[in-house]
Amino acid sequence: MGKGGNQGEGAPEREAPMPTFRWEEIQKHNLRTDKWLVIDRKVYNITQWSSRHPGGHRVIGHYAGEDATDAFRAFHRDLDFVRKFMKPLLIGELAPEEPSQDRGKNSQITEDFRALRKTAEDMNLFKSNHLFFLLLLAHIIVMESLAWFTVFYFGNGWIPTVITAFVLATSQAQAGWLQHDYGHLSVYKKSTWNHIVHKFIIGHLKGASANWWNHRHFQHHAKPNIFQKDPDVNMLHVFVLGEWQPIEYGKKKLKYLPYNHQHEYFFLIGPPLLIPMYFQYQIIMTMIVRKDWVDLAWAISYYARFFVTYIPFYGVLGAILFLNFIRFLESHWFVWVTQMNHIVMEIDREPYRDWFSSQLAATCNVEQSFFNDWFSGHLNFQIEHHLFPTMPRHNFHKVAPLVRSLCAKHGIRYQEKPLLRALQDIVRSLKKSGELWLDAYLHK
Repeated sequence: MGKGGNQGEGAPEREAPMPTFRWEEIQKHNLRTDKWLVIDRKVYNITQWSSRHPGGHRVIGHYAGEDATDAFRAFHRDLDFVRKFMKPLLIGELAPEEPSQDRGKNSQITEDFRALRKTAEDMNLFKSNHLFFLLLLAHIIVMESLAWFTVFYFGNGWIPTVITAFVLATSQAQAGWLQHDYGHLSVYKKSTWNHIVHKFIIGHLKGASANWWNHRHFQHHAKPNIFQKDPDVNMLHVFVLGEWQPIEYGKKKLKYLPYNHQHEYFFLIGPPLLIPMYFQYQIIMTMIVRKDWVDLAWAISYYARFFVTYIPFYGVLGAILFLNFIRFLESHWFVWVTQMNHIVMEIDREPYRDWFSSQLAATCNVEQSFFNDWFSGHLNFQIEHHLFPTMPRHNFHKVAPLVRSLCAKHGIRYQEKPLLRALQDIVRSLKKSGELWLDAYLHK
């Protein structure tokens, strides 16, 4: 009909006004069985849906009762696509008189950070250089090939074996950094392609699980260095971290280990054992328990390739020992690099900060150089990586001056240090926490 048609019975009904909520009400819904969160002032009930969340139920649950706008934007590349899944979860919006931020979080810092992110988008800093990542993959394959050729040509004596092990440990470390790029969706515009290549690299090149990594690592990014939310600071009573935990352990007279010596036994059970003992076991058990057969198939393809390649030179037992020696070497590399940016920073209970402040409190940088970039997989730019997880790593140095400027404006410390000092600070931090524990254990 035209404009003069009947507007009586057939006219659509007026939409009912959307319910509004105050922060006081929203913050009550932060339980395992009752989860609400806020994105762009819209209130969503994620209680039932969180178990189907691709990133895992824990990472989204960590923001229950809070504003999750900046975390939502940080983790997802295609926001319009993701919002389609959010529509059925929408239950209302913040009351007009309510601030956009909960618990007195700094709204000016949040506003300035969002403007910074918009500037980075306008500078195309979220656009990846595919050749860069192709070359990284190529140099890993070259190292794998060189390792086999060394044993094939020079034999399985001690010297060729040790050289081969170091080459393979290097390729494993670099594959670890590369899978990290694809896991964060920072290479391809379409998430699907990132997921496919991620499974290939972490599964076929490393023998690990993409889903295990996602569910663990995204929690770390969502709430870095927060006890009971960041799995990377769950030390299973082996170490005490930060200032609050060692004092609590000391007051409660908890002494699972002599923590005042943790900076010493760290060298014996930290770097040497994390990957060959803890991670390797946890990854395999997780895939089996969760019946993650796709990831398990990818992991099996790695082990099959490795043993087919090296059993002819070392036999079955020798190949198993060789694999674990490679894991042992890689574990040192992984632990020192990943801890130099985090374990030395603030580690505490949930402080409910804005996204920018929370990431700066938990991360620090290591000076840029070609070696540092390669050695750490550009995780020497840990601050920028945590602020923008989906940004390709080759653009971190471009956004860093903008981040420094925002820190200076709001009086937030931007920490950057030389590589050697960053590594030494790990030991200093463990020693300091151990001393706090001993003092509390003896005197409180």
